[in-house]
Amino acid sequence: MTNRADLHTLTGAYATDSLDDTERAQFEEHIGQCPACAQEVRELSATAARLGLAAAVVPRPALKEQVLRSIATVRQEAPRTEPGPPGGTVPRAPLRRASRWALAACLAAATAFGATAVWQHREAGDARDQAREVQQRTEELASLLAAPDARTRTANLAGGARATVVVSEGRDRAAFLATGMAEPPRGKVYQLWFNDKGTMRSAGLMDPGRTTSALVMKGRVGEATGMGVTVEPAGGSPEPTTKPVALLDFPA
Repeated sequence: MTNRADLHTLTGAYATDSLDDTERAQFEEHIGQCPACAQEVRELSATAARLGLAAAVVPRPALKEQVLRSIATVRQEAPRTEPGPPGGTVPRAPLRRASRWALAACLAAATAFGATAVWQHREAGDARDQAREVQQRTEELASLLAAPDARTRTANLAGGARATVVVSEGRDRAAFLATGMAEPPRGKVYQLWFNDKGTMRSAGLMDPGRTTSALVMKGRVGEATGMGVTVEPAGGSPEPTTKPVALLDFPA
């Protein structure tokens, strides 16, 4: 059994879902009596959510072609002006090797910083819009997780996945966080639902390309007492068409 002194050190492990069932139960009992740990968990959970939502901006294939064309027309090194060796013999092999290394370095840099360069490209408007949308969702989720009245409930899902629902009564909003979920079948998507006392109400779609997800559920909590997840056709369904892969009651 974990002693009380040790429980204060488990905030990070709890926020990243790294505790076993026994430790989790002990810690959840502890944070109900320790406001400092409860606040730290909210802050760490918000940070973890930001990391989970981070989306890399992939440069367009045309960017690589543009870099390669530019390399062919831009001098890699300035002409050497220092005196040559006696006898007028200039060793050219080292210069050619240096030029090849410079070219390789340029290509490596272009690849490593392609995601940054795309922001400066004149056709990167879609990428900027996507980044703004991600930033807005991240801030909304972080704000909900840090709410003073935020309550959480975690459950094990099939295949070793874990899901956590976070509810703020004051904000009338809920968030869903999941790790290790299997990718849905091709042409399918995970759809979230509010459980309004037996009637399921759509609460948005999960990104089909992610096995880890953290998002604010669409719509108000209202009278909902729990939530569920089903596999639906791409674009979602007006009501569930399959057996739930997850059902969680909202924390009291």
